[in-house]
Amino acid sequence: MAFIPEDDDNEFFPEDIDDETLPEESSNRTFIIAASVLGGIILLALICVAAYALIVIPNQRDSAASAEATQIAIDTQAPIMLTERAEADALAQAPLASPSPIASPTASATPVVAVATETPTATPDVAATGTVAAALTQAADAILTVVPTSSALPDGGFADDVGIPGMVVMMIVLIAVIFFARRLRKASVA
Repeated sequence: MAFIPEDDDNEFFPEDIDDETLPEESSNRTFIIAASVLGGIILLALICVAAYALIVIPNQRDSAASAEATQIAIDTQAPIMLTERAEADALAQAPLASPSPIASPTASATPVVAVATETPTATPDVAATGTVAAALTQAADAILTVVPTSSALPDGGFADDVGIPGMVVMMIVLIAVIFFARRLRKASVA
């Protein structure tokens, strides 16, 4: 039991203090300001996320779709151009029938006998030539294309800078700190 004096001058429980003399409960303005600032930051973040989702992402998708359509057009145009070029080259290399300047045709009394013979025509296989040219072009592009490869591991992190021996030394130091801290506590209690 605690000792409480029985006189009227009790300091712990004053009875003559009115409710009007107590200080009014102060509104915690600092808390309200901090909560308002945080709420404003969250509101701004939500507005930025909504703007990104409604404006930036559709624009990126549209530009990616147009870039893909352009690439498809380029990819389909290249074989057509190669085929046309191969046709032109094949026709340029085909022999043309021309009269020889040495032998000049003269009229003779020799009878000509017409016998039907099959003469092979020099028609190049344009589709095969275009396909081969396209395949060779792609092979040349594949050879000339540089593919980036990493030649070393990334250099980052704590273990790369200090290494295993440094980590072992730090472990021993921390264990020593724990040991000495416990020893100092036991020494101060005794």
